Amino acid sequence: MTFPRPIEIIGGGLAGLSLGLALRRAGVTVTIFEAGHYPRHRVCGEFITGLSAATITTLGLAPYFSDALHHREVAWFIGADATTKPTRIQRLPSSALGLSRHALDHRLATAFTAAGGVLLANTRFPETATASVPGRVFTTGRRRSRSLWLGLKIHARDVTLTRDLELHLGDHAYVGLARVEDGSVNVCGLFRRRALCAKGANLLLGYLQAAGLTSLAARLATSELAADSFCAVAAVSFDGRVIAPPPGRMCLGDTCALIPPFTGNGMAMAFQSAETALPPLLAYARGTAAWSDTCEVISRALRRRFRLRLASAAAVHPFLFSPPRQRVLSALNRVRLVPLAPLYAALH
Repeated sequence: MTFPRPIEIIGGGLAGLSLGLALRRAGVTVTIFEAGHYPRHRVCGEFITGLSAATITTLGLAPYFSDALHHREVAWFIGADATTKPTRIQRLPSSALGLSRHALDHRLATAFTAAGGVLLANTRFPETATASVPGRVFTTGRRRSRSLWLGLKIHARDVTLTRDLELHLGDHAYVGLARVEDGSVNVCGLFRRRALCAKGANLLLGYLQAAGLTSLAARLATSELAADSFCAVAAVSFDGRVIAPPPGRMCLGDTCALIPPFTGNGMAMAFQSAETALPPLLAYARGTAAWSDTCEVISRALRRRFRLRLASAAAVHPFLFSPPRQRVLSALNRVRLVPLAPLYAALH
């Protein structure tokens, strides 16, 4: 089968790389523009929930998850009064995958080039060339916005976890800890920005202290923190719906919708958006579908697929930050009125 129309992908994250790899395996000519390099660390929970075997098979991802850890239990620590004993233990309906972005992005990039794709790393796509063009797909990650939220991440060793994932809720902050494939613990948090004078690991420890998560800060201060894994991202904001792009413009992954990180579903959504876009893009590349129709079909499919989880996450998210709301959440949990199973289903 021949594919006369090439595809350009702007952004080499999970959505862009997995889509480009699947298109190349089908025989489509694909070029990916990536502003960064591989391998590198990214602010990410590195805890993948809700990724089905069907999506893994469709995108051919199984070889890249071969050493991923399988996680089933989440320990929730709600508020400063739950520093040592979890408020609630949650059993996930299916295993979550623990795998670092440092490893996963590099594996996908290597596989893409081995499949004959053209990967232009350290190449920022020109701002003057961001117009809607047939065959051009945007997977550039989160959109720039004004926000008071800051994301911080670091890998730590010599940390003992209560369960596979620990989720700590503090004063306008929450932090997740989960082990990844090399045995280290990924520490990733979302914080309200504060005037703190520190850098690297000390900045993360300072934010934990400021959020009232002093016990967690003390645990991490005695661990081995990998300075080269520290990264930060500012102006983080989240979507309650899939963003409708202009006609003729295709956006996938975080570019079309960014879900709050407490769900652990952001990486899965990136892969799922690539899976959703794959059949219509193959039809376009084959020459049997117009670009405008392809964009509209994919946009509608993304809205159907992600509508409920984005709306649910937007409703739950505020309860994880404010101490008064956390106390309400903790009280409801004590009498088992927090329906974790139905919430998980709605959020994934």
